[in-house]
Amino acid sequence: MDFKDYYEILGVPANAEQKVIQQTFRQLARKYHPDVNPGNKEAEEKFKTINEAYQVLSNAEQRKKYDDLRTQYQQWQQTGDRQKDFDWQNWSAQGDERAHVQYASAEDLEDLFGSESAYSDFFTSIFGQARQSRKGGRQAAPPVPHRGRNVEYEVDLTLEEAFRGTDRLLEIDGHRIQAGIPPGVGTGSRVRLAGQGEPGRNNGPAGDLYLIIHILPNKTFERAGDDLHIDVPVDIFTAIAGGEVRVPTPGRPLILTIPPRTNANRSFRLRGKGMPHLGKPDKSGDLFARVRLVLPDPLTEQETNSIRELASARKKRSQA
Repeated sequence: MDFKDYYEILGVPANAEQKVIQQTFRQLARKYHPDVNPGNKEAEEKFKTINEAYQVLSNAEQRKKYDDLRTQYQQWQQTGDRQKDFDWQNWSAQGDERAHVQYASAEDLEDLFGSESAYSDFFTSIFGQARQSRKGGRQAAPPVPHRGRNVEYEVDLTLEEAFRGTDRLLEIDGHRIQAGIPPGVGTGSRVRLAGQGEPGRNNGPAGDLYLIIHILPNKTFERAGDDLHIDVPVDIFTAIAGGEVRVPTPGRPLILTIPPRTNANRSFRLRGKGMPHLGKPDKSGDLFARVRLVLPDPLTEQETNSIRELASARKKRSQA
């Protein structure tokens, strides 16, 4: 069994007053509460640990027993002896002894963690199984309804699905859920499905399901927020003389007019042709088409000779 330093867990000195212990616990509890960190097992375990420390240090009788144990255990450590050889039997809960716990809020730990124990072996061995009590010695109130915990679920989408919005049939913990995903989502977007999380307890409402979106890489488009970037191949004849090229979009393709004497890497802005804005599908980002010069394929012998003659004439003019 591992010794737990409850003062170190809460980050308070061993002579801390009750007011300081309570204030520190409340700050930490707000930070690590499971409802604030849905699906985060590390935060859940941290919340259990700080709650356990508070239950011991907020009760005068239990704190005194713990302080005596802590002092003896620290003296034992200084002798260099092994932890497993410490005589825990002298400190174990006796007979029907039960730990007194009181909650700073109406949250019931069993409602938060289900059938899992909210207390460590160290706690139950020293103080006994938890027995809920309220301030002033009043009896605990009958179980009250508690909302179920929120659940997170990762979903992969193509860029085209994110552009149009899509429906997905999900199977989560044996339950099938029809999920509507709105247009404009991006990697990291959280789509809330109300009441699709874990069931409530004592007739409480269910929690929410949050879909965590991940957009798969796309070979055609680069996304930057609601804007899209694309390389458009333009042959040298069109770049020199001007013309039209076809530009793909996640929706319908567009025709882009290329002015004469267009250089490579020139970017054309097509307003409102990017991704729809999440929550405002009537507004969209822009599409930036970047010119990538290519040779016509195939080039005829006559075209090759003509280009050679033009290059030669241009060279002569530059040397004149």
